[in-house]
Amino acid sequence: MAVSFIPHEVAAAEKTAQSPKPDRSLFALEIAGSRLNAERQHAAASHPKRANFGRERKSEQARQMADWVIDSGNNRGMPFAIIDKTDAKVFVFDSHGRLRGAAPVLLGLARGDYAVPGIGDRKLSDIRPEERTTAAGRFVASLGYNLNGKDVLWVDYKNAVSLHRVVTNNPEERRLERLATPTPLDKRISYGCINVPAKFFDNVVKPAFTRTYGIVYVLPETLSIGEIFKSYYDVELRWRTGKTAVGLGVPGSRVF
Repeated sequence: MAVSFIPHEVAAAEKTAQSPKPDRSLFALEIAGSRLNAERQHAAASHPKRANFGRERKSEQARQMADWVIDSGNNRGMPFAIIDKTDAKVFVFDSHGRLRGAAPVLLGLARGDYAVPGIGDRKLSDIRPEERTTAAGRFVASLGYNLNGKDVLWVDYKNAVSLHRVVTNNPEERRLERLATPTPLDKRISYGCINVPAKFFDNVVKPAFTRTYGIVYVLPETLSIGEIFKSYYDVELRWRTGKTAVGLGVPGSRVF
């Protein structure tokens, strides 16, 4: 069902450096400098990092997720996208959490946050309607090609799920019309892939993921954020109270 490869995410090696033994005559100055540095770090820690949506409309769940990605550094310095299944909308960010663009999306016909095991190896004609889900989770994504030679953003290569230009070869499905309506329920039509407007794919998705890997976060719709993304925390709550409150997300989310 697909061609291309997505390598596993590789952690960058950290370099360490040895500091020379301090001169006794500078001892007091170093103590003062250490205290000042600690105060600055404490001050910085009191201000959480947040994603920048500009004036784009977003759900509370999408905002919380984007803030967590930037505050925790979960995107590992890569561009990322958030798929809000409840609102049927995609947000694409640069590596610093600045919004590059947003658009409506078409999603899997069936509600659900898991993919059927082995579905990526099955023919489309063998996939039952209730199995056509867009699974929630965190995916390392990259640009590639499908069997028809069309360029796509591979989201979940194993299960043959990609983000691509809207498919219009079946007029009865009215996919262009579905994208244009404001109703999220109209957006449930695909076998699991994520359809976006062609101009959005060409002008936002491709430039954001060209010559780099990225992360795609698909928000759940039947589970909570904490059930899917295990290290998730509410940024505002954590920096105000020191508590992570994992699992307090609204239904329709999952985080790890």
